[in-house]
Amino acid sequence: MFPLASAPEGPSRAEAERSIERARVALAAADRVLIGAGAGLSAAAGLTYSGERFRQNFPAFIKRYGMTDMYSAGFYPFTTEEDRWAYWAHHATVNNLAREALPLYRELYDWARERDYFVITTNADGQFEKAGFSPDRVFAPQGDYAHLQCSTGRHGVVGAAEALAAIERDTGGGARTRVTDAALVPRCEVCGAPMAMHLRVDGTFCEDDAWHAAEERYRSFVAGVAQHPTLLLELGVGWNTPVWIRFPFERIAALTGSTLVRMSLDDAAVDPALSSAIAVEGDIARTFPLVAGPAQG
Repeated sequence: MFPLASAPEGPSRAEAERSIERARVALAAADRVLIGAGAGLSAAAGLTYSGERFRQNFPAFIKRYGMTDMYSAGFYPFTTEEDRWAYWAHHATVNNLAREALPLYRELYDWARERDYFVITTNADGQFEKAGFSPDRVFAPQGDYAHLQCSTGRHGVVGAAEALAAIERDTGGGARTRVTDAALVPRCEVCGAPMAMHLRVDGTFCEDDAWHAAEERYRSFVAGVAQHPTLLLELGVGWNTPVWIRFPFERIAALTGSTLVRMSLDDAAVDPALSSAIAVEGDIARTFPLVAGPAQG
């Protein structure tokens, strides 16, 4: 057995240990894996959007706007493009552009690299690619912080790094909350409209050729589940956008009998009708190393 320090005493503790062992066996046996990752995985890795990390990185924005966390700040109704881009350049830099691969993602890659894998993630931080996962095996249907799009949604997607780095220099890396040089505000080269982060927030989200190609690769991998035994490994997926990972993974498990391992801090419950599903509740930074190790004989 593998003791979980924070697990409650009694039967529930024993159940948690049994789940850990069942998951270890499933991961050790997997030659093919479909990984589904949500915000809980990045939070476990250290990319938290609130608390001390938010306070350390956004003091000027907190002082001016009264912001309480990065998630809600993403919906702030900025009155000027100069204000909006001062925030988003810093947000994207802190959470993606200037962030190296975190240890938990490296651990996940070390486990997955010898297997036939594919990743679908609603995270925008690019951590999978940074950790070594092939970009051709990652589908991020909600977009990411490394790209911009025309705010109308009609004129494609471009890389964000150069434009946002210039804004970061202008604002002193988020020390000031307004872009002083209006020429730095990103604008669409086709129509002249302001750009937007390539994030799915409304109907203007741009599903360009690259997005559809990634979707097709994902669908092709899923289609192979019926012919090739595949582990469904769900990491940190909650209820914000369950239509991308949580619900589809349950359907795949029900239709194919594939083993579903659902790991989450506090939302790992599985449908009892899915006899092959395994719920591993707890901090993924602590539980993943336990289940990724060799199964006990």
